[in-house]
Amino acid sequence: MNSTLLQVLVLAGIAVFLILRLRNVLGTRDGFEPPRQEAAAPSRRRGPELEVIEGGPDQDILDHAEEGSPQAEALAKMKSAEPQFGVNDFLGGARGAYEMILMAFEKGELSDIKDFLGEEVYESFAYVVQMREEKGLTVESEFVGVREMVLQDATFDDTTKEGEITVRFIGELTHVVRDNGGDIVEGSDSQIKRQKDVWTFARVMGADDPNWQLVATGE
Repeated sequence: MNSTLLQVLVLAGIAVFLILRLRNVLGTRDGFEPPRQEAAAPSRRRGPELEVIEGGPDQDILDHAEEGSPQAEALAKMKSAEPQFGVNDFLGGARGAYEMILMAFEKGELSDIKDFLGEEVYESFAYVVQMREEKGLTVESEFVGVREMVLQDATFDDTTKEGEITVRFIGELTHVVRDNGGDIVEGSDSQIKRQKDVWTFARVMGADDPNWQLVATGE
């Protein structure tokens, strides 16, 4: 065997060895395998039904309403009408609004919150404040915090695009009512009062004004 043939056989052996090593490292393909694609960001499908992110329902809604319920469908429609709307964001704002409105009412300072009240709610608040003033009563109150807050209901008007969200609050505050002489006629300055309120907020979704208005109150 001459030296040239020997070199060819050696090179062929090295080539076979390298091919076997590459197969062990990279594996093999059996049949058709589609080319790999970079993972894309989740896309959203919007419509009158519950908003869906590929891979599952919208947890922002399902954290506060049962899937398939009228409340969940109403919240999904609000998102369709105003894509930047978020239920958790709304509830965060509602918590702050509850303290602001409640304390303004307690202190009789309604001018500070008039833009956040529907006409009927403002009139009923103003009537109570007027009655207190006519009787010479003053209220001393300090807000402690929100003990509980639950989204209770949600509706959406397809024609007007107005959304309404009802929230049940349990707030804690100190509350004292004094007469003209300064004597306490209601409440206690050393005891925390627990107050339950059911408030309904409304807003036309997609409107330029971002503020929700308190349009109904109850217990």
